[in-house]
Amino acid sequence: MKKDTFKTSIFILLVGGFLTKVLGFVIRILFTREVGEYGMSLYTIVMPTYSLFITLATFALPISISKLVSEGTIRSKKILFTSAASIILFNIAMILLIILTSPFIASVLLKQPTVTPLLIALAFTLPFISMSSILKGYFLGKLKVAPNTISNIFEQLVRILFLIFFLPKIVSQSAFLGVLSFILLNIVTETVSIFTFSLFLPRGATITKKDFVPDKTILNRVLHISVPSVSGRLIGNIGFFLEPILLTNILLSVGYSNTYILQEYAAYNAYAVGLLTLPSFFIQAIVQILIPEVSKYHSQKNYIKLRSRIKQALTYSFWIGTLSSILIFLLRNPLLQILYKTNLGSDYIFILAPFFVLFYLEAPLSSSLQAMDKASETMKISLWGILLKLAVMCTLSFLKIGLYSLVISEIINIFFVVFFNYKAIHKELQKA
Repeated sequence: MKKDTFKTSIFILLVGGFLTKVLGFVIRILFTREVGEYGMSLYTIVMPTYSLFITLATFALPISISKLVSEGTIRSKKILFTSAASIILFNIAMILLIILTSPFIASVLLKQPTVTPLLIALAFTLPFISMSSILKGYFLGKLKVAPNTISNIFEQLVRILFLIFFLPKIVSQSAFLGVLSFILLNIVTETVSIFTFSLFLPRGATITKKDFVPDKTILNRVLHISVPSVSGRLIGNIGFFLEPILLTNILLSVGYSNTYILQEYAAYNAYAVGLLTLPSFFIQAIVQILIPEVSKYHSQKNYIKLRSRIKQALTYSFWIGTLSSILIFLLRNPLLQILYKTNLGSDYIFILAPFFVLFYLEAPLSSSLQAMDKASETMKISLWGILLKLAVMCTLSFLKIGLYSLVISEIINIFFVVFFNYKAIHKELQKA
């Protein structure tokens, strides 16, 4: 590999990520303004469940595929086909399960029976997201970043066209239908992504019926990496899933109205956290290149390069996080007005922004551990972090401080996860 491949790949992903994020700004603005506060409340309340569904459906295969392809010990075609065949079967089973359980999730857990059709719609998008994720993992393992960048831009362009030409007509019927159609749009955008990736696949490769039969040995290798990785993500998503459920029930019990909870949770999650995490595409670009690089150098026992890559990733992430947090803190009200036409969430940003410098270190730290076959370590840290967060949130919610119980618990969780991930990496590198 050439000396500057790491920096070059990150630069390409940063440029692509920036373009994608600019388009994402436009999408968020158009969507928020079209569906209004009620539509955003519905969308926000189902997003934690959607994140949980996606984590289960993709089963952390992008990480596994990226790692195995980068190591080069197994034919890439076999990794790709084995993963694709297995995940499609799993996704079909998931769709059936979600259809059966969605009334219970909506009525009993989320306390919003009206979102049942939204949950069912979410289920049908999962196979498309899974297939797209597998292809992303394959190309990142090959350190080919152009396919990811181009597919992301095409996806966003399709969304913008939908928001401009179709969503206003649908929302004129009802905001609910607007949210439903926007969710189902993922089927179209992920199909576009899959088609785009297919254009970059190697030409002339022979494909037989045997290729579609999962190879047990390869599947075991994939699952050996995926299970700890997905467990860590699953823990985080279960926490995210339980967050609005526990928060809603406790705040209702101490006298807050359902309307207040919906509005403030949307202000916190969609506006405050949404704005604070907007620059995270920079970190995502770093992580996407970091995983195959760390995996390769770890398997080669090249600890000098390994330390160098991790140090580079953390340095870039720290400065990006610092500059982003300062700018968002200082310009929070103008940014909220420009993006969402509201000042809701400004007070939450005032408290959260100084601590989000550390938030930007979470992904490179946990990804480095996963690439070094220490995914079980990150899983344990995630579990204890989520349990701590939920415990603090629930306790503080009884003090009648509104959504600030969630804000404080988020800050504590960030400190906990970053500290123990860093400690685990330091310990691992000390062994070398």
